[in-house]
Amino acid sequence: MTQPKTVFSIDSDGWCEQARKVPSPHYNERTSLDDISLLVVHGISLPPGAFGGPWIDDLFMGRLDPGAHPYFAGIHQLRVSAHCLIRRDGELVQYVPFGARAWHAGISSWEGREACNDFSIGIELEGTDELPYSDAQYEVLAGLSRTIFSHYPAITAQRIVGHCDIAPGRKTDPGGSFEWNRYRKMLNFK
Repeated sequence: MTQPKTVFSIDSDGWCEQARKVPSPHYNERTSLDDISLLVVHGISLPPGAFGGPWIDDLFMGRLDPGAHPYFAGIHQLRVSAHCLIRRDGELVQYVPFGARAWHAGISSWEGREACNDFSIGIELEGTDELPYSDAQYEVLAGLSRTIFSHYPAITAQRIVGHCDIAPGRKTDPGGSFEWNRYRKMLNFK
């Protein structure tokens, strides 16, 4: 399999230089950068099943208008964020620098350790559990993942999970439509 064409770089402040930056207020500092050891893949669409609007940015910025859609009335008060979002067309948006603690995992645990936000990086893919993710999203996810691995070597092939894996019964994303084998092949993982 060929290597992803997209090349990314992360600056000394933890921002991906190729991303559109939308700094979220929903984060806090980590206790140690050496503790970053898990990559969590998420799926999101707002409202559910709709793509391309400003709503994900608005949610992560804490400015989601509860009157803009009936679904938003139940989530507008949430204080959540992710490190990055990869839109359907492959656009990369970054909300929180990788060295900071984004609020993406919620109540979660991995290998007996709770509070995955403390030691993970969260990447959202614009999509649903049922619809296939786009080729552009896989391309960007694979390229960004490679760059993240080079900065945070404690993230290994065995430490890449879905939100469903760290919050089973509560979360289902990125869903059955996410092609784990395809993604791992792009990373040269078996």
